Amino acid sequence: MSNQQELKRLAAEKAVEQVKDGMILGLGTGSTTLFALKKISVLIAEGKLNNIKGIPTSVQTERAAVELGIPLTDLGEYPEIDLTIDGADEVDSKLNLIKGGGGALLREKVIAQASKKEIIIVDNSKVSKKLGEKWHVPVEILPFAIGSERKWLESIANSVKLREYEESKYFITDEQNLILDCNFGEIDNPAELATKLNERAGIVEHGLFINLASEVIVAAGDEIKTMVKS
Repeated sequence: MSNQQELKRLAAEKAVEQVKDGMILGLGTGSTTLFALKKISVLIAEGKLNNIKGIPTSVQTERAAVELGIPLTDLGEYPEIDLTIDGADEVDSKLNLIKGGGGALLREKVIAQASKKEIIIVDNSKVSKKLGEKWHVPVEILPFAIGSERKWLESIANSVKLREYEESKYFITDEQNLILDCNFGEIDNPAELATKLNERAGIVEHGLFINLASEVIVAAGDEIKTMVKS
């Protein structure tokens, strides 16, 4: 394991320190949050963490949690989540996020909005002064609306690209939608852009997470730092 991966593991395990017996947990998606899932699994197996139930943010996370022996539930049974641990693609100084690099932004936002507390784990390369410095904004689109929404997004973004994988096949989300990755450049007002995107009927969800993170744990250099809302 590289030094950076080891720091990510330590950051994830620091987040897990806030998990208590009896909690309903939102289980994030991605390689960094997988470290948190593994730690939770160990604590359950050792009897140090009891009566935990997780709600996964993706099919990928659901499979990992089942393999790790983490009990699962859903929002139908538990509509409020005590704590969610997840990752992000970019974080600004106000703890606004860009998420969705792995394509799970819709479920991730549903889980975040249902959570009393959302802890985000990242490495230092994901921290920016302004969102959009390093990452494009994923926008999840109904397949029916892909033409009209792409044209509209091209009118407000620097560039728009339909996400593909495996030899030019379209990327399909867990909810069977498509993703347009939109380059807006540095975003001066993320909340204003989020409102614009929210008004479009063909846009199912977007990767701007505004005022949803409670704290961000950052693996930076040789240390772990915590960013909190000012």
